[in-house]
Amino acid sequence: MSGEDDSSGWQLTESDPGVFSELLKTLGVPLVVDDLYSLDAESLTEFQPISAFIFLFKWVQSPTSSMAGTYDPDFPGFFAHQVVNNACATLAVLNAIGNVPGLTMGSQLSDLVHFSAGMDPQTRGMVVTSSDWLREAHNAGSPPSAISLDGLGLPKSTEAAYHFIVYMPYMGVLYELDGLKNHPINHGAFAESGEGWVAKAREVIEARIGTYPAGALDFSLLALHEDPLPSLQKQLAEAQAANNGIVAEQLMVRLANENSKRERWSFENSLRRHNYVGLVHALLDAMAKAGTLTKAREDARKTMDERIAKQKEKGESGMDED
Repeated sequence: MSGEDDSSGWQLTESDPGVFSELLKTLGVPLVVDDLYSLDAESLTEFQPISAFIFLFKWVQSPTSSMAGTYDPDFPGFFAHQVVNNACATLAVLNAIGNVPGLTMGSQLSDLVHFSAGMDPQTRGMVVTSSDWLREAHNAGSPPSAISLDGLGLPKSTEAAYHFIVYMPYMGVLYELDGLKNHPINHGAFAESGEGWVAKAREVIEARIGTYPAGALDFSLLALHEDPLPSLQKQLAEAQAANNGIVAEQLMVRLANENSKRERWSFENSLRRHNYVGLVHALLDAMAKAGTLTKAREDARKTMDERIAKQKEKGESGMDED
């Protein structure tokens, strides 16, 4: 779960394909992540084969009796509990890639997985979150904490918490891997024919989304899948060797799109890591000298008051008035 408390040293992670894909690259894993806007078969075709779905949702306390599926305390795969705040994104990634058969991993990640083999989920979660190198990789996609508010006695924020979980196949069964749950959740066996586990996952995820109010934007879905670049490059070389110009041209377009996407991810990640304090200070100083800062502050306060009022009308308390 992601909240405001960063005392653990783990920063909030944005639900963005570029952030997750850079983390996977750092971990030495040949997988990438893409946003999903639909779960229909046609929309998923370009991402096949899909290893897992990463689901982000607004976390609320709910009774176990309302849980879909059943706990599997004898789950033989990799499963770690989340034992510190804000680590759920990386925990979700590890719980997913730790259960992909034969997956290539970097040496540090491979050592961690093998070292934690046989541990219970709580102990494994402690091992994972005590790994300095993993925390640094996790925080690489977050903005720097240039200003500390500790010790100022400011009111605690009541903003909603969001949480990452995983849906994926393991030994013929669809599992839900949630680091805040006691055990992996078994959603039943799936048919190997047709879409396989994806069809089962679609049913489960759509049922979960259906519990939200119509039009709610309290969740997002990501696909964890093979990096298409090596395969596209191989296909292009084969097409060029066979003098198949039409196929080669199509593959070059797809490669160009993939490379363009990675360039965008890299640029956006560089913006996330940038420290904007100096820029903000210079802008405020310029506004103050121009005599526009007071009005801008009043306008901002008015906008914030309106947002607070709207949330109160909806029965929410997501912002503090102080």
